[in-house]
Amino acid sequence: MTDTYLKLVNAQPFSRVAKAAGLPRPVPLRRYVPGAPLVPGPVLVLGRSRSTQAAAETLLEWNLDVRRHLRPKEKFGAAVVVLDDLAHPGELSDVLLELGNGLRNLLPGGRIVTISRSVASGLPPQVAAARQAVDGMLRSLAKELRGGATANGILLGEGVDVGAPSVRDALEFLLSGKSAYVDGQFITVGSDSGKRQKPAVLPLAGRTAVVTGAARGIGAEIVNVLRRDGAQIIAVDVPAAGEQLAQVANGAGGTALQVDITAPDACERILQHAASRYGGLDIMVHNAGITRDRLLANMDEARWNSVLAVNVEAQLRINEQLLDSDIFDADGSIVCLASTSGIAGNRGQTNYAASKAGVIGMVRATADALAGSGRTINAVAPGFIETDMTAKIPFATREVARRLSSLQQGGLPLDVAEAVSFLASSGAAGINGQVLRVCGQNLVGA
Repeated sequence: MTDTYLKLVNAQPFSRVAKAAGLPRPVPLRRYVPGAPLVPGPVLVLGRSRSTQAAAETLLEWNLDVRRHLRPKEKFGAAVVVLDDLAHPGELSDVLLELGNGLRNLLPGGRIVTISRSVASGLPPQVAAARQAVDGMLRSLAKELRGGATANGILLGEGVDVGAPSVRDALEFLLSGKSAYVDGQFITVGSDSGKRQKPAVLPLAGRTAVVTGAARGIGAEIVNVLRRDGAQIIAVDVPAAGEQLAQVANGAGGTALQVDITAPDACERILQHAASRYGGLDIMVHNAGITRDRLLANMDEARWNSVLAVNVEAQLRINEQLLDSDIFDADGSIVCLASTSGIAGNRGQTNYAASKAGVIGMVRATADALAGSGRTINAVAPGFIETDMTAKIPFATREVARRLSSLQQGGLPLDVAEAVSFLASSGAAGINGQVLRVCGQNLVGA
């Protein structure tokens, strides 16, 4: 659905009126365009550790215009802040104050990316304090940026360095237009696993992907983006959506499979189709989901049970069979659609929030079991996304929901699909058990 306010506020004379009245002034976000530069200007690299030079050399390999210090009044497109060797919170000030001095020169659609280490048990208190301080700083900075700029972080697990494949891929994703609606978030890289594909414009080349709930909305967009990135597509949806499903699959040069994912034989049929048509399966995207909203006081058994059955119980059953199968690749990736409702809750959605929180729990537990196996499982948690479903929300409620994020607008199905494709790529093999919010930072404290 078109965001009419966003269009109005970026055109005269309403733009002046909105500024004078102190109204929200969202801007069109910088999204991925094939062939466009990774960032809109020079990249400032800040840090005191030896890894800072390694990060700068990575950016130079990508033919970016790298600066270690800003020139007076020079505009820049992104800043990469390397904070991987912090031993005390006092060590933050020099680097971050230098960043702050240059922020007014960050171009619209710019990116700030921190690279620091995760907080693990057993650390000295001052080290843990320094690492956790980056979390609070980054999430606050994301709320301060304007002009469609975002701030996100990469957390290095113990023993992981800046040159790890998944660190490089995460950095590329967060600098690019593919992360337009990811803001105030961290991606943890837990291992050195992963392999960058060359050329990076086809990160899913040679891989076969199943997308459930593919007939429309976010599912259809995931199909399009995975295909754009080189994957062969199996589009799955219920028989009632057969005509739309065929159109989506045909548009991606893939195949359509009509399956009710709540059926006991759903996974068997998916695996048989993948084996017979493509020789195996590499990527499973659990996108299918339903809503049956009611206050818990008015909830009936059918509404509760149907939402849990589709949104989480089907995924549990399919994953169990999938991970026991040799048809699913030894380096296979599972990406599940969760929701910010499953993190923060939402009035009238106790059943939906329970199901999506269940997905998050499932992902984290399964990731522990998959650690070191070569396979990964992660989740994407969308916030307010412009879909047919959100178009039915009453006007006033919809407008409030759009403006509550740091980016002051809803996301697009494309934004969710970009995150799914990133997590499904071989380069993200060092990322396991993560929940990546695609919400424009619309949760208090998130």
